[in-house]
Amino acid sequence: MGAAPDLQRAEDGRGEPDYAAELRRELGALWRNVIRRRAPQIADLIDTGEAPLPMGEDSIPCLQAINIWFQLLKIIDENAAMRDRRQTEARDGAAAVEGSFAKVLAENAAGLNAASFTALADRLSVGPTLTAHPTEAKRVTVLEIHRRIYRLLVALETQRWTPREREDLLLDIEGEIDLLWMTGELRRERPSLKDEIEWGLQFFRDSVFDAVPQLFERFATAKESHFGKAGEVKPCIRFHSWIGGDRDGNPNVTTDMTRLAVGQARKAVLERYLAGLGAASARISISSLIVKIPPATEARIRAVIARGASPEASEKRNPGEVFRQALTAMADRIRATLSTAPGAYRAATDFVADLATVEAALIEIGAARAAERHVRPIRWQAEAFGFRTMTLDIRQNSTVTTAVLAEIWGLSGPAPDYGSADWSARLRREIALPDLAWPDRARLSANANELLNLLGLMREIRHGDDPDAVGPFILSMTRSSDDILGVYLLARYAGFGAEKIDLAVVPLFETIDDLRAAPAVFDDLLSVPVARRSIRSNAGTVEVMLGYSDSNKDGGFVCSTWELEKAQRRISQTLARHDLQPVFFHGRGGSVSRGGAPTERAIAAQPFGTINGRLRLTEQGEVVSSKYANRGTALNQLELLAASVLSHSLATVKPVPNPEHDDALEALAGMSQAAYSNLLHRPEFMQYFLQASPVEELAMLRIGSRPARRFGAGGLSDLRAIPWVFAWSQNRHLLTGWYGFGSAIASFRQVRGAEGDRLLAEMFTRHKLFRLIVDEVEKSLLLTDMEVAARYASLVEKDAVRDAIFGAVGAEYDRSIAAIRFLTGSKEVGARFPMMLGRFERVRPQLDRINRMQVALLGEARSGHAARTTVPLMQSMNCIAAGLGWTG
Repeated sequence: MGAAPDLQRAEDGRGEPDYAAELRRELGALWRNVIRRRAPQIADLIDTGEAPLPMGEDSIPCLQAINIWFQLLKIIDENAAMRDRRQTEARDGAAAVEGSFAKVLAENAAGLNAASFTALADRLSVGPTLTAHPTEAKRVTVLEIHRRIYRLLVALETQRWTPREREDLLLDIEGEIDLLWMTGELRRERPSLKDEIEWGLQFFRDSVFDAVPQLFERFATAKESHFGKAGEVKPCIRFHSWIGGDRDGNPNVTTDMTRLAVGQARKAVLERYLAGLGAASARISISSLIVKIPPATEARIRAVIARGASPEASEKRNPGEVFRQALTAMADRIRATLSTAPGAYRAATDFVADLATVEAALIEIGAARAAERHVRPIRWQAEAFGFRTMTLDIRQNSTVTTAVLAEIWGLSGPAPDYGSADWSARLRREIALPDLAWPDRARLSANANELLNLLGLMREIRHGDDPDAVGPFILSMTRSSDDILGVYLLARYAGFGAEKIDLAVVPLFETIDDLRAAPAVFDDLLSVPVARRSIRSNAGTVEVMLGYSDSNKDGGFVCSTWELEKAQRRISQTLARHDLQPVFFHGRGGSVSRGGAPTERAIAAQPFGTINGRLRLTEQGEVVSSKYANRGTALNQLELLAASVLSHSLATVKPVPNPEHDDALEALAGMSQAAYSNLLHRPEFMQYFLQASPVEELAMLRIGSRPARRFGAGGLSDLRAIPWVFAWSQNRHLLTGWYGFGSAIASFRQVRGAEGDRLLAEMFTRHKLFRLIVDEVEKSLLLTDMEVAARYASLVEKDAVRDAIFGAVGAEYDRSIAAIRFLTGSKEVGARFPMMLGRFERVRPQLDRINRMQVALLGEARSGHAARTTVPLMQSMNCIAAGLGWTG
């Protein structure tokens, strides 16, 4: 490797061997063993530091070897982080662990009584949402090998092994690395939507189903340490998914596929309950001949048994073992629910009630530990996952819903123009009609029928045994109240009622202009009686989705971040006037450009009073695998998320508004947006982007089922945010995470002088959002490399185009570096983040080599030799994504 010191023995600050460095040394040796066995001709090439990688037939094994090493480094870091957490808890207690419930309560519980905390805990609701965004470059098979390596590293931690046993574990790891080599990283075919559905469900099977009860146990333990045992723990996590429900620009997502996604998710959780009930039945072997069960308690258990498929057969099979009989009866009913046979549970709440009966009975006879260990986890799972695993959200673009509505109206004559007063008037008139004539479906297009069929399916599920199996209708590119009312009217055409519409329509505000218009949209929407009645029926809360990716693409990082902050404040104020409260759904991605930031800091930086115990956010692509592939990591990530929401919600003292800070951020955002927009609107920009990045070639990666563009157009506005960010990260410009920041700081200092410098220094110290902006810009600049970027710029055919755009990028980069140095007082970019800096320095030498190779491959492919460069070019994209830690 180019970073040879990492494979040598290192020491931490106490003079002890550094655990992660030791693992890098040991796994580095195993990795080299595989290379020598599988591709001995490249063994020396891997360790040649700055030397160019070969362009011939050896390029493929070289890239494969480096990619595997990047993957191993990530697994090592994950294992080391988990080990550090356990050691901190063992040494100093749970309250010393960052992001834990115990720490949050230790810091915030003073002066809080049990009743007020219980009220907050009852409304605590966190909704991680797995999305269909195609940013995961790794195959499921590869992810499974990663899990096995991780578990072997966990096993390796224990000190009980003999030298021979430890050597066996290392050989097992080497075998898995060898499997990685033989399996291959690249997808030869684009994954189907069915593949994506199974990809999402696999995380539940592997880790999430088990992690959630452990999360509740941590919450209960922390709560009891401060407030005693009074009160039951409420499920604070409810998973959502877009996989199979997100049809925004993806023609593969049909009503049939949505039905399949709901069915597969239902099957996954019911099968988990069967396994749990079977394990509990095997362990709870309590005989009524030995343990006296109170008559009333036994009667309740026998009622559970009587509802089973064959209580008599159960009695014969387990005579005198009423707990086993009850668990068997419940398993029989779950099987019936799985196959929709007679005897099925009518609702998930009935299953929860049976579990609670058995749990309470065990506690009554003094078998509390058996109840807590074997039955309560299943009950907690059933309360969190129901008969659905997750709630499947539906997403569609307002362009589509508007077109379908116009088509329906066109059946009876010319439809008014969208956006006109006539359009708005007809919407409001028809939506208020008690008897609405349904359209002649035979005369409608396939697209219109598809949307109405989808709404019909949502209505059907809402009346099924788990109404939460389907979530809200998320409306992308919401621009006005008419867009939302249009979905309500379409729902009525699909069979929803007239008095109030039992369909949550969640507006997604994505662009800068739409974020600014959002408060007025709600004011206008709530003036419509049927909309007001429908919204108020949801316990006084209104879900609002905020788009980080497109707002960033629209206005740049600084402007986007500030506009998102202002939108939350203004939407909250607007809804408060209507006695409503928002639940914000944050559409974040993994990279800084798409809202990615440390969970606890991102939540802490949200405006006061905008969370109130409830939060939803997207978990996209490689973020899902990095958080949820392993149970321990999943548990800690879920606790970090829920504890951060709890911490924000416990804050009772509203910060005193500082108009000076807000004015400064408004000015900085405006200047940043101006610089960013000037770049994007230069006539040479699009040509530079297409030629100096692999944005067109990334489609070869086949990393998702949906196209890179929403409607197939070729303009920048139609390009999805994911390939936009992907391309700028591959070519190491990363301008989506920092461009405009340097100009904004420089202009502010120039205009405001010494007073401006004082204000910026004060904001860096005291303003959470500004500090978050500065920190994330610095991280983006750390990963940016203008020397590497210049190589990509050399691909631009016209010198004038290259000089104009790359010159502007380079000048802004210099201004941004200067701004970071001024604000932080640090000469080395990234020095304030030693862990991130250390991880990046470990991959930088190889990453730089791969970038140089990718430039050569792009040049060769574009000169007419695409066939022989396809595989190494795809590999190079995967390698760079693995080295940076995300695709976009």
